[in-house]
Amino acid sequence: MVFLVNFARVVFAPLLDPFRAAFTISSEGAVGLIATLAWVGSALPRIPTGYLLTRVPRHRVVLGTGVVLTAATTFTAFADSLTMVYLGAFLMGLASGAYFIAANPLVSELFPERVGRAIGIHGMSSQLAAVAAPLFVGLVLVQSSWQVPALGDLAAWRVVILTIAVVAAVTTVAFYLVARRSAMPTAGAADRDLLVALKRQWRIILTGFVVLGGTGFVWNGLFNLYVRYLSVAKGLAPAQGRTLLTLVFLAGVPAFFLTGDLADRIPHVPLLLAVLGAFATCLLALTYVSGFLPIVLVTVVLGYVIHSAFPAMDTFLLDSLPDENRASAYAIYSGSMMIFQAAGSVTVGTLVDLGVRYDLVYRGFAVLLFCILAGLLVLYRLDRLPTGAS
Repeated sequence: MVFLVNFARVVFAPLLDPFRAAFTISSEGAVGLIATLAWVGSALPRIPTGYLLTRVPRHRVVLGTGVVLTAATTFTAFADSLTMVYLGAFLMGLASGAYFIAANPLVSELFPERVGRAIGIHGMSSQLAAVAAPLFVGLVLVQSSWQVPALGDLAAWRVVILTIAVVAAVTTVAFYLVARRSAMPTAGAADRDLLVALKRQWRIILTGFVVLGGTGFVWNGLFNLYVRYLSVAKGLAPAQGRTLLTLVFLAGVPAFFLTGDLADRIPHVPLLLAVLGAFATCLLALTYVSGFLPIVLVTVVLGYVIHSAFPAMDTFLLDSLPDENRASAYAIYSGSMMIFQAAGSVTVGTLVDLGVRYDLVYRGFAVLLFCILAGLLVLYRLDRLPTGAS
């Protein structure tokens, strides 16, 4: 399930150029908006899903996200206008946002003694989708159109999304059959009030928002336009850009597992700050390097570092939050953080439309992250950052 919902969320990055050609889009901002809407869709249902989880068991919400994903991908596959693509991307994002809010607390409660390791494995499965997406899209795009039984001749991008729809339908049925035969944890039975969770755990929520909200905003504006950035600013061919995008995500596969396991062994906050500083450094280095091999090296390191941030943050939150506030507080953090970071792609696209070079945009973002890191380091030295549940 997590493979599919993340595949549906990240598949738009390698599909932006096919969308540009199919709907004759000339604006960078208009293209970036497709990816942004997928992430806005992933952000908006998170707090409502947190409320839903105070009434409905987590596994039933996960099942519902499979149904939504199947319907949304089917709709998108047959979109005949850019407006319909925008709506489809938004709906596909909705399914992913609701899924993560229900599934991450469920995973942490299934394995309470190994939260970091369990979250790492779950995240690694999600990351495999991010690796597979550009590879699968690249293979399908070898042909501009495909003959599909009973549907006739379809554009390659439609085949990509229709495939997700079919696999999502099969997987949703499989999840239902497995969940019906499984005993689910009841650790979150007392989690019944979003506002109470916010009042009790606001310091942990705010720390998560500042660290991953800023980092995620920059990352969203980088990876969704990575192929375009490498083409315009570094002179690489689109095929090379898709390969490097795959490397970014591939480097994240061991990052989820290893950092999730590491997060069980060392203090959470120093790990988060180290990852934030490393990501800002890699981003700044990327804007200065030239030549294919140096770009490959920075890409791999950057991919490992940024994907270490996600299991480190989820372990910090889900391991620190008490049972009676876990899902509600996590939903508030995730919803607010995702709404902010979802604007990354359209922000970068708009700045480029205004004449700002890609490299200058990303250098400015790196400086912003260093400023955030400096502030957090001061607070940490003053012992003002939370390190556990209050």
